[in-house]
Amino acid sequence: MPGGPYDLDPTDRRIVAALQANGRASWTEIAALIGTSVTTVARRAQQLIADGLVRVAVAPQPGGGPTDLLIVRVRCAPGSQLPTARALAARPEVRFVAVMTGVHDLVAEVLVPAGSSMHGVLTAVQRIAGVQATVADLLLHTYKSDHEWSRRLLDGNAAPVTPPVHNCPPTHLDEVDERIVAALRQDGRTSFHGVALGLGVSESTVRRRFESLYGAGCVQVITLVPAAALGFEAELLFWLSVAPARLDAVARELAGLPGVRYVAATLGQESLMCEVILPTHGDVLEFTTRTLARIDGVRSWVAGVELLTVKRGFVVTPWAARRIGGTPTDPTARPVDATGGPGTDSDDGTTLPRPRSARGIRRSTRIPARRT
Repeated sequence: MPGGPYDLDPTDRRIVAALQANGRASWTEIAALIGTSVTTVARRAQQLIADGLVRVAVAPQPGGGPTDLLIVRVRCAPGSQLPTARALAARPEVRFVAVMTGVHDLVAEVLVPAGSSMHGVLTAVQRIAGVQATVADLLLHTYKSDHEWSRRLLDGNAAPVTPPVHNCPPTHLDEVDERIVAALRQDGRTSFHGVALGLGVSESTVRRRFESLYGAGCVQVITLVPAAALGFEAELLFWLSVAPARLDAVARELAGLPGVRYVAATLGQESLMCEVILPTHGDVLEFTTRTLARIDGVRSWVAGVELLTVKRGFVVTPWAARRIGGTPTDPTARPVDATGGPGTDSDDGTTLPRPRSARGIRRSTRIPARRT
C-alpha cells in the first residue's frame, strides 16, 4: 500500500469495496470479483484490518428492538468536541456519533429503549461534560441506510440499489440472539464455531439463529472504513425543509441517488435528514445546485461536513478510537484480532440469503470459518 494513512491503491480500494458489498465473503470470491489472486486479497485485507483502517461488524438493522430513535445535534464548549464525542460514543444506546462543522459540533443517533423515558435519555446526554446545548428530532421513518456506498469502485456503471429498510418488532431478538449479535459486532468475520465457544452454546444454534436474523433483514454485516481512504473526500449531513405533501416523494428520490447513504424523515424544524458521500468537495456545489435545488418540494436546507465519524452501527470506528483515546466503557471498542489465518479460504458450509445484490458477489454466500 502506498504511504500515507488514507493513500490506498486501486487494488486496496476494490478489496474494501468488495468487503462492503459482503463483509463475510471468502477471499476466493473477492479475488474473483476484482481480478487478482487469493493470496493478494488475503494479505492486503489482513493488513488493512490489522492497521485499524477497516473493521467488519454485525449490527442490528435500524428500528430493531428499541421503540424510538432521536437525532441529537450537540453544541459543545470550545475545545471539548473530542472528549464529548468519546463520552457519547461510550453510551450503549448511542448508535452513531460524528464530529461536524456548522452551528452544532456533534451529531448523534440515540435509541430510546422500550420502557425508557425519552426525557431521561435526553437528560443523560445533556449532562455529559462539554455539552452546552442540544436539539433533538424524533426519527419517524428510515428510507435508506446503505453501507455499500463504495460499490461504484467495483462497477462504475452499476445502477443504484435502494434496499428496503427492515424494522424488527421490539421483542424479535431474544437474549441468545442479542448475545450472538454482540459477539459478531466485535468481529463480523468470526466463525460460528468461535461464537459458540464463547457463548457456551452449540455451533448449530449460532448458525441457525444468525441465518434466520440475517435472512429476515434483522441484522446486517457492515464494513467500516473512512470514506477518504476510498477517494471520497466529502461526507456531509443535510437537514432539508420539505413541503409536507412532497415529503415521501422527495425522500424516495433522494434514496435513489448513488451518493446518498442515508435518508430519514424526522419530526423537527426540518423534515428530512440525509447523509451524502461525494468524491470531492467541489462536487458539493453541483449536488446542491443541480440535484437538491431541482427536486420539487425541497424548500431549503442546512448542512455540515462530517469531520470524524466516531461511531456507526453501534461500533466505534478504529481510526476514531485512536484520535479520541478509545472508549474503554464501550464493549465494542477493542483491538481487532487479525491473527485468523491470512491467505486461508476455508468455510463452514453455511449459506446466507442476501436481500440485495452487488454485481460479482453472490448474495447467497458462504461464510469463512476463520476470522480475518
